[in-house]
Amino acid sequence: MSTSNSMDTSALTGDYAIDPAHSMIGFVVRHAMVTNVKGSFQDFTGTLHLDGADPTESAATIDVRMDSVETGNADRDGHLKSADFFKSDEFPVMTFRSTKAEYLGGDDYRITGDLSLLGVTKPLTIDLEFNGAAKDPFGNERVGFEGKAEILRSEWGLTWNAALETGGVLVSDKVRLVFDISAIRQV
Repeated sequence: MSTSNSMDTSALTGDYAIDPAHSMIGFVVRHAMVTNVKGSFQDFTGTLHLDGADPTESAATIDVRMDSVETGNADRDGHLKSADFFKSDEFPVMTFRSTKAEYLGGDDYRITGDLSLLGVTKPLTIDLEFNGAAKDPFGNERVGFEGKAEILRSEWGLTWNAALETGGVLVSDKVRLVFDISAIRQV
């Protein structure tokens, strides 16, 4: 985990738990061809194994409860949980398991893994920026990362849509995934 600052990143080697109270896993999707709808998941867990000397040995896992989706609109949230989209009764958890980590230079990394959603598992690559490390006022050693990725939701079986009178569709196939992760070193 070499970074562009002068921090000795070998000291960051270890196991971390994602702190959901200070992290966000979300998405952005085009709606009605004219605007973006943003949402996030309120219930998730995850782990990081960081290897400061050899970032390619780093790894991550994330488990997201699909019925915890929030977009700021209760009707839309209910629709997303339904059989039209997430089928959260049948497929309650979305998972990510890393298979490869890369150091790209500076504070930039890339992690590739398997994203499982609706019983479909496909590769996902997430570009990450290392935001730094600090000890918080409670003595916790924290690391922070911001990440982004794009998927085509249809590749995971999320195909519900409605045609618009003016042409196009109600919900775009392309979805931007966003991550803002704070993780605490485990002792």
